[in-house]
Amino acid sequence: MAQQLEQLQKEVRRAKRIASERAGELHDLVEDRLPAAFEELPQMAQACYDACQHWANLNEQLTALEAASL
Repeated sequence: MAQQLEQLQKEVRRAKRIASERAGELHDLVEDRLPAAFEELPQMAQACYDACQHWANLNEQLTALEAASL
């Protein structure tokens, strides 16, 4: 159980980093390249949403596993 918890914690940290990177890319697009690069907006927004959703799912699993291990 401890090894599974450690692995999931690592995955959550990685997913959070990736979500933050996608959010930064979206921010850069909005801040620096709009309105000229407006056609990139849907794809980048979707990538950011997907990364955040992946993090949220993993974080939910981690929270449940931590609660079960108490």
